[in-house]
Amino acid sequence: MYFYGSTGVNKNGNLEIGGVDAVELARQYGTPLYVYDVALMRERARGFKQTFDDLNVTAQVAYASKAFSTVAMIQLAEEEGLSLDVVSGGELYTAIVAGFPVERIHFHGNNKSREELEMALDHKIGCIVVDNFFELNLLKDLCREKNANVNILLRVTPGIEAHTHDYILTGQEDSKFGFDLQNGQAENALKMAIENNFFNVLGLHCHIGSQIFETTGFLLAAKKIVEKLEQWKNELSFVAKVLNLGGGFGIRYTKEDEPILPSQYVREIITEVKHLTDQHSLKMPEIWIEPGRSLVGDAGITLYQIGSSKEVPGVRKYLAVDGGMSDNIRPALYQAKYEAVLANKPLAKANQTVSIAGKCCESGDMLIWDLPLPEPGEEDILAVFCTGAYGYSMANNYNRIPRPAVVFVENGRATLVVKRESYEDLVRLDLPLK
Repeated sequence: MYFYGSTGVNKNGNLEIGGVDAVELARQYGTPLYVYDVALMRERARGFKQTFDDLNVTAQVAYASKAFSTVAMIQLAEEEGLSLDVVSGGELYTAIVAGFPVERIHFHGNNKSREELEMALDHKIGCIVVDNFFELNLLKDLCREKNANVNILLRVTPGIEAHTHDYILTGQEDSKFGFDLQNGQAENALKMAIENNFFNVLGLHCHIGSQIFETTGFLLAAKKIVEKLEQWKNELSFVAKVLNLGGGFGIRYTKEDEPILPSQYVREIITEVKHLTDQHSLKMPEIWIEPGRSLVGDAGITLYQIGSSKEVPGVRKYLAVDGGMSDNIRPALYQAKYEAVLANKPLAKANQTVSIAGKCCESGDMLIWDLPLPEPGEEDILAVFCTGAYGYSMANNYNRIPRPAVVFVENGRATLVVKRESYEDLVRLDLPLK
């Protein structure tokens, strides 16, 4: 097995996370259960920040909270000195409840509502990333109504395609996100923005995709943007104070994945931006990045109780667990792949190949195909690795299945940070017919 962060095998022969026995966690808190290795999340955050500090570059490392947003997680991001990206009123509200410093909150999204923008303005958040002309005009009207000034970035699509899954490509020309850099949209948006006295246009933002294992796409995006910034300096007297190159830094889900270190992403991006700005006689802007998955993805492990099994002779053996697409929809949505072990015998030799089925009434509810495992029993606990990003945040109540609890583990201590939903919770907002 591949050991992530503080995972290992304890003296009882069980999987251990953050110094806590995974089998005991399952017994205490029930399954399915999301478990987060806090030390690994801290390590990832510090790895990004330290590289900027080492290179003496002014920067903001903003946690992309869409990956995993809870009050405890936002408070952890604050402890590590991160900024915060939110993409909805709900994520913004979570950040406010968590007590996160509003001046370090950045608000993204391609269809922000009037109410969401009003919330952002009322709380005087640090920056709004404007995505389209509709939003630009709506925000202008709201600022005038409230006599409020606001920092903005303009999101642009630089025409760069990252090497990733089609469903999570966001930087190419045909995208629902941002102003196109090539067809004049971005320039028109910039003219509108800098002419408005309520807007302080800090600079530009782009995001080229997710689960990216190389820096080429980021460097090409930077090149296209800096070339435009030189043009706009000469033609519009606009000088960008901030260049936000987004996130999308990849992690290891299976042995086929070969991510690079956070420090390598940062070093190569900084080196290229320094070179480009020198080449085009521009002042080096403040660099912002937005890691989400790369901060929390491999820090999360989901624990399941083994249930029923079915063997189709000569075809495959199915092994069912007590969760599935209700707590991890990524395999069904993205064909995402994972690795897993039995938490109560992680080092036992695999003697069969099974496919892990979820319990939802849906033929596509399969978590892992063709997983090598030792002979499982009904009391065994399956531990699926790298579920920290987009597991809890995309969890749902399909089949009226309650969402799991979330536990943080660190230095031998477990802390419940999200309670398990109950059946009563499922009907709490329902109203009777009569």
